[in-house]
Amino acid sequence: MAKRFNWQIGRELEYPYDAPPPKRQVAYIFDTNKCIECQTCTVACKTAWTSGKGQETTFWNNVETKPYGSYPQGWDSKLMDQCGGCQWNQENKLVSLTVFEKNGKGKPPAGHMPTDKDYASPNHGEDDISGMVDQGHHFGGLHPVWMFYLARICNHCDHPSCLAACPRKAIYKRNEDGIVLVDQKRCRGYQECIKACPYKKVFYNIINRASEKCIGCYPRVEEGNVALCVESCIGKIRLHGFLTTDGKPREDNPLDYIVKIRKLALPSYPQFGTGPNVFYIPPVHVPNEFLEQIFGPGVEDAKKLYKALKDDKKLLGAMMLFGASDRILTRFEVQGDEAVGWDVDNKEVARVPFTEPTYYRKHLDPKTSAYRHNTA
Repeated sequence: MAKRFNWQIGRELEYPYDAPPPKRQVAYIFDTNKCIECQTCTVACKTAWTSGKGQETTFWNNVETKPYGSYPQGWDSKLMDQCGGCQWNQENKLVSLTVFEKNGKGKPPAGHMPTDKDYASPNHGEDDISGMVDQGHHFGGLHPVWMFYLARICNHCDHPSCLAACPRKAIYKRNEDGIVLVDQKRCRGYQECIKACPYKKVFYNIINRASEKCIGCYPRVEEGNVALCVESCIGKIRLHGFLTTDGKPREDNPLDYIVKIRKLALPSYPQFGTGPNVFYIPPVHVPNEFLEQIFGPGVEDAKKLYKALKDDKKLLGAMMLFGASDRILTRFEVQGDEAVGWDVDNKEVARVPFTEPTYYRKHLDPKTSAYRHNTA
């Protein structure tokens, strides 16, 4: 067992394999405040990657409603019941045990195997709110009853538990971008990866009898393009790029800036210890007591940052680049009243104004001799 430092839990943990970090780490940021659960991302992923035989219940991307929704059912609550409550000290250092430490040294990560029934209802708990709405209740600040949408994909973790659990060593993490993949030629369908993944984002195909998981749209990433779930998102809640691994976080890297420098976006269930690389901006209307179970410490500070975005020009500029280009942005800056982004080829691909310009047109169009109903 090798000692690895996990920056999300503030301490070292024991991991079965020691390896240097990838040259760069693929990562995503999801803004839960903007998600409307239209499932466009789910459909885009499903039609592109998992529309074959044996993949009927496979959703590499899904969007579920919290607090009661989950796919597969109980994916998170069952593991939390098994591992017990997590504890953090005042320095945001995890005191409790991760999934790698729960079962003891040299043993497989703690986990659970979903049943067939758990996969039967992809929209279980959809739009269910946290309680009953009493007469006279109204929205104001913190909602008396609430729900929010949680979009989920594979986290392409720093310390993947699926990789650690595989007896065939069929799962590997790419050095060029940190994407975690399954070598299906080596896989024998033991399903230990499914049991070990805390997020249940590895699936078993009963036709080819092998495990399958989100491939991070690596054919698109290799061309410098964002993943399909990111490109298709009509709410522009997603930002896809890379975290710096070969030095200090860069101020001009939008993901470094939002995640590591400003700490606006947080990982989901960091207490599991896998180092997930999908980060979430917490919903501002949900009580901290619930959010801290999912996103760990830092929820209150992240919510304050989000509410003050209008007075934080650089952070707001980074946020405005969500969905601004189908190219992966590796550099950004604020120029006057515009946020500008450059892609992996150092080509400018996004320029978003802080204030949307308004153009007034003449009531009569001289070219067509037609009158306009809308002149602004």
